Amino acid sequence: MARGAGELRLLGPGPEPGLLLLLLLLLGGLLVRSSGAAGPEPCQAPRQWEGRTVSYEHGTGRNRRAAVSYDGPNQRLRILEERKALIPCKKFFEYILLYKDAVMFQIEQVTKLCSKIALTEPWDPYDIPANSTYEDQYYIGGPGDEIMVQEWSDRKPARKLESWVGVYTVKDCYPVQETYTKNYSVTTSTRFFDLQLGIADPSVFTPPSTCQTAQMKKMKDEC
Repeated sequence: MARGAGELRLLGPGPEPGLLLLLLLLLGGLLVRSSGAAGPEPCQAPRQWEGRTVSYEHGTGRNRRAAVSYDGPNQRLRILEERKALIPCKKFFEYILLYKDAVMFQIEQVTKLCSKIALTEPWDPYDIPANSTYEDQYYIGGPGDEIMVQEWSDRKPARKLESWVGVYTVKDCYPVQETYTKNYSVTTSTRFFDLQLGIADPSVFTPPSTCQTAQMKKMKDEC
């Protein structure tokens, strides 16, 4: 008896070719699923940019259009409300938020009257937090004019509802839309557009001289 044949008999009969192929396919599927189980990683959003936003407050039903300068490294934000039309008895403001100093300046655009208000909320950057949950990826727009975006949230397995949903472009990680909810109702939804990298004029974060004698209460936007 040949040595090789005896070793084969001791090892027992091999699996049928069809069964072996099925086992290989199942193993390959498990490997693919395990390697992709973690899903996409959050991209790194630009840390300094200027652009325009439209914020919709669901409680009041009002839209606020503004030019925005965003300085992530220094935790500064400047919001200049846009005056799209003459609205009787409506005031428009410029806001300078300096989170490292925990202070916000509110400047009336016409009179330059200034209010200085303490910031109590922590700095919340326009980015995708590292512990965010990947929700979806899809195109915005139509054929030939579409942009690929990803949707993220702060939803966790133990809590089905989310309080933040952010949509960011896949290519350069620009913010497209952010929605915040509180007490199970939508409070604010913000859309971003016309974004440009960098800060053209850093002096926009310097309050005007009228803020040296600022009042300590927030001004109303109506007469």
